[in-house]
Amino acid sequence: MCGIAGIINTDRAPVSPDILKQMADVLKHRGPDDEGFFMNRPEAEPRPKWKHVPGQGHVGLAHRRLSIIALDSGHQPIPNEDRSVWVTYNGEIYNYASIKAELTGKGHHFATDSDTEVIVHAYEEWGDACVQKFRGMFAFVLWDQRRDRIFAARDRVGIKPLYYFFEANRFVFGSEIKAILEHPDVPRKVRSESVCDYFHLMYVPGPESIFDGIHKLLPGHTLSIENGVMRIEEYWDISFARTLDLTEDEWCRRVLHKLEEAIDLRMLSDVPLGAFLSGGVDSGAVVALMAGLSEAPVKTASIGFADETFNELPYARRVAEQYNTHHHEKTVNAGSLAILDKLVWHFDEPFADSSAIPTYYVSRIAREKVTVSLSGDGGDENFAGYRRYLFDFAENRLRSLFPEWFRKTVISGLADIYPKADRLPRFLRAKTLLTNLSREPVQGYYNSMAWFQGAPDLFSPEMKNELNGYSSVCHYERYFRKSDASCPLSRIQYTDMKTYLVDDILTKVDRASMANSLEVRVPVLDHEFMELVAAMPSNLKLKKREGKYIFKKSLAGHLPHDCMYREKKGFSIPLSSWVKNDLKSVFEDTVLSKNSFCGDYLNEKAVKRLWGQHQKGQRDFAYEIWAILIFELWGRRWLW
Repeated sequence: MCGIAGIINTDRAPVSPDILKQMADVLKHRGPDDEGFFMNRPEAEPRPKWKHVPGQGHVGLAHRRLSIIALDSGHQPIPNEDRSVWVTYNGEIYNYASIKAELTGKGHHFATDSDTEVIVHAYEEWGDACVQKFRGMFAFVLWDQRRDRIFAARDRVGIKPLYYFFEANRFVFGSEIKAILEHPDVPRKVRSESVCDYFHLMYVPGPESIFDGIHKLLPGHTLSIENGVMRIEEYWDISFARTLDLTEDEWCRRVLHKLEEAIDLRMLSDVPLGAFLSGGVDSGAVVALMAGLSEAPVKTASIGFADETFNELPYARRVAEQYNTHHHEKTVNAGSLAILDKLVWHFDEPFADSSAIPTYYVSRIAREKVTVSLSGDGGDENFAGYRRYLFDFAENRLRSLFPEWFRKTVISGLADIYPKADRLPRFLRAKTLLTNLSREPVQGYYNSMAWFQGAPDLFSPEMKNELNGYSSVCHYERYFRKSDASCPLSRIQYTDMKTYLVDDILTKVDRASMANSLEVRVPVLDHEFMELVAAMPSNLKLKKREGKYIFKKSLAGHLPHDCMYREKKGFSIPLSSWVKNDLKSVFEDTVLSKNSFCGDYLNEKAVKRLWGQHQKGQRDFAYEIWAILIFELWGRRWLW
């Protein structure tokens, strides 16, 4: 795992080596083992034929390396045989050995045993279609000297990030936004629509970022620039259109076989390797199958909390004991908030998923023992494990019972007058249900996911004017329209895979792990495994009230029954009590101060009302308050 950065000036202006070095330095945490640079020479300068001599032309590529495979020969950037194609790359291509054998048979010659070199030869042989060959996680930028062409790609699911800025003949890119901001031509201008997205979704969805002009290359997409013209094309998408008619037992066999294959591919490493273990189904499945593939005990890492309501350590220990793993764990408490400023720096954008804190700590304790860790991320999206999928399924059945005019008049009117009642028993919390029923499916699902429903006047008048009616529901509408799924469940799974999974879950894991120079691999998000599961009928994912039905059935005998069928907790922290107590002075000294950064964007009265109601115990606004605090700290760190 690595950090990449670079500058390509399409007007052929020389790249500054000092700026390129600064961009690489700020990514050192992603690659502490090595650094490398490529800068082409201006055409007017003589070029020795027998070796590459660094110049100061219009192309500069930088790399920070975390050595995982081919420890002695994986220095980047890496060229092809005649040094006409150069690449800087972040990720792992797990099937690189078979691709290398195929390319060798076609006459290509390799100077290293690294997966990186496979990229340049694959590009030579198959052009842009080379990405179709790769099975893994990756983000890379390649320069084709003969055509003076840039070609970049991001893996199918978005496990590895790639940001870019392209204006005024400057293409600046990096694994993280902070590298791009090192370039003096890149402005730090906040994008108003992204601020709106952040407060409603708790993250900033692609392809935009919080900064105007800095973009995210979407998963499953390539980018090319030739003759000053940029093209972005999609090369992969998950399809739910095809359904396989198999028995439950056959599905169990296929799911386990394909997952074991994906895990086996990801156990290739020249450095110590282990796994995260939460005590849930997904990480437990990964550890169980790893144990069957490994001759030595698997090294596992877990995080727990002193508050037993959130603590899953006992379940993790049971799995660790069953498979005799070398287990390591840590208990997180409110004192763990000391790393908050560090996380704000690592994430670059405001990011309000509070599980970033335990993810950071589980990465830190894992890094004490290993350099690579496997995780179970993606199981909920693939197998309909979130409780909200059950609620949405029920809402869609209810919605179909009422004509549209009745939903938009009678039910909508009831939703308007029904009180918001967070502290009532769940069956009495009808406001969200009534609101969702009065709307179309995509708007109903968005309403279930969006935050600040109790603060409609959140933004300042100036901010409202800039937004001019903009709504973050557009991100959901885009993927509802794009999905080829015929059933509502598959459609929201698809939408989550394109939004929440990539820009929340995978962003969190990438930044928190890379902050500790740890590589995390996610076998449940192997694209071939995902394609198999997408062909599974929805009623085998969510059966009656049980999510992950077939996945759990396939793991019978592999994991303890109560680990699989207990109430889902998620990787969350006791945020409500932390906000009321440990973060009280921090919030009051920053957000509620006279020189608050939030003051330019948020309605002061609305913020104070949220804070007051939470402190008095009238409403639970812990997540909303957390989002406001993170935005404040982010603004102070990146803009002041």
